[in-house]
Amino acid sequence: MTRMSMGVIGAGRVGAVLAARFRAAGYPLVGVSGRSPESLLRISTLLPGVAVLTPVELAAASDILVLAVPDDDLIVVAEELAATGCVRPGQYVLHTSGRHGLDALAALTRLGARPIAFHPAMTFSGTPVDLDRSPVFGLTAGPAERRLAEELVAALGGTPMWVEEADRVLYHAALAHGANHLVTLVAQSMDLLRAAGAADPAAVLSPLLAAALDNVLAHGDAALTGPVVRGDVTTIRAHVDALAAADVDDSTVDAYLELARATAGRAEADGRLAASQAGTIRQVLDEADWDTLAEIAAGI
Repeated sequence: MTRMSMGVIGAGRVGAVLAARFRAAGYPLVGVSGRSPESLLRISTLLPGVAVLTPVELAAASDILVLAVPDDDLIVVAEELAATGCVRPGQYVLHTSGRHGLDALAALTRLGARPIAFHPAMTFSGTPVDLDRSPVFGLTAGPAERRLAEELVAALGGTPMWVEEADRVLYHAALAHGANHLVTLVAQSMDLLRAAGAADPAAVLSPLLAAALDNVLAHGDAALTGPVVRGDVTTIRAHVDALAAADVDDSTVDAYLELARATAGRAEADGRLAASQAGTIRQVLDEADWDTLAEIAAGI
């Protein structure tokens, strides 16, 4: 089957990997754009022999144009391309932003381009490690573009998930909350373990976190374990005291308190924690907040 030609604007962690994956899937790659030393290194590593062209040159030469640029730059890039007139009617234009839908490409759609929001729900390193990953893709497209969007996902071995235009930001917030905040949470846990004397915090957490993640993905809130869901108020109070005494960042303590509150709320909602127990837990957590505020006031 003859594949349409493709150009990729942006050789960041996402763009370079997608370009390499599409190239391996048989899409003729007319070139990529990239200027930073990091982008040029990714191009030489993942895309040897591929031409490095300007965005305008890529738009003029490709049937499918992929805009793999940061969220905050996407609309500006689309408007700059539109101003040059390099995008033609019937040309497919994809962007890889999770937050944005089709409205971000409005300047190009007015010229007759066929827009698709094509977001891989995956964290990328921009290295060959990413080449074997097959994520879900959050897609938004008009009826006439849906078939191509699904064909592109299939070519990458991914799974399509259709997202309404109005739901793009909520979809992206869900991914950021789950993945980005997970990194922060695990890093904070590693800091606490180091403070407790662990020589290799990652080795301690790896089997525990892997089991917890597998369980929650399979069973949701039913996977919850620990002192909050058991209503172990004395343990929670001991945690709070230990955190207050430890030499750790205040944000770690704040995160513990807020997540403990959220956990208590979810455990109470599904009936695993009695309302009286949940109330006592919240009181302990609130007292910890008040103690912190009192210490700040005393310092002032």
